[in-house]
Amino acid sequence: MKLGPYELDQIYTGDARLLAPPIPDESIDLIFTDPVYQNIDDYRWLAETANRVLKPNSAAFIFCGIEWLPQTCQALLDGGLTFRWQFSFTPIQAGGSSFWSGMMRRCWISGLWFEKGISHLYARIFDSMAIPAGNSQSDKGNLHQWEKGQKWMMFVLSAFSRPSMFVFDPFCGGGTVPAVCKMLGRRYLAFEIDPAVAERARLRVLETQPPLFIPEPEQLTLERISNETMPDMLAGV
Repeated sequence: MKLGPYELDQIYTGDARLLAPPIPDESIDLIFTDPVYQNIDDYRWLAETANRVLKPNSAAFIFCGIEWLPQTCQALLDGGLTFRWQFSFTPIQAGGSSFWSGMMRRCWISGLWFEKGISHLYARIFDSMAIPAGNSQSDKGNLHQWEKGQKWMMFVLSAFSRPSMFVFDPFCGGGTVPAVCKMLGRRYLAFEIDPAVAERARLRVLETQPPLFIPEPEQLTLERISNETMPDMLAGV
């Protein structure tokens, strides 16, 4: 299956800014990506691209650096998306966190939920205490410096998407999102600018086995919000 000139479930090498224009308008269900945090212009470009390629009432889940949070949010707003939620994930293992002045530990990861229209997928918000451990080095593909643990990402992506969705990752790095999409039965399109990293990511995905069944998060919030009750909920936002 293709999206414009691109085969789905492939990682293409190149600058996302140059590769994205042929993606058909309103063809993507979810953008799920982890850009280079200090490259604020990438976030602005990402929002502008999301406005074009996302289907109506769809969303983008975007990781960001805590120290660049105000600039990142402003760039995404400038690009035309609507802010809905900020999620803070606290890994059970804090080995990847960093010290500030030798006194305080930064041990949470920030994810932003921006929308085109109104997406119902944020009704799948889960209790962060249910996130399993798995952000350690042993759970990483070790293909990229800032790579996140595969088990951890599998849990997060399964909570914010549904089977057979089209997921777009324009900054795929070591291929964690494509690999997890394969494991979860999500169709994906991914770009990576570094040829060597892209090739290693392709090999990683090739060696990833899809499950016999598609796992879904087992522990969500106590109250599941249905699409029927969503308009009433939004009226109070």
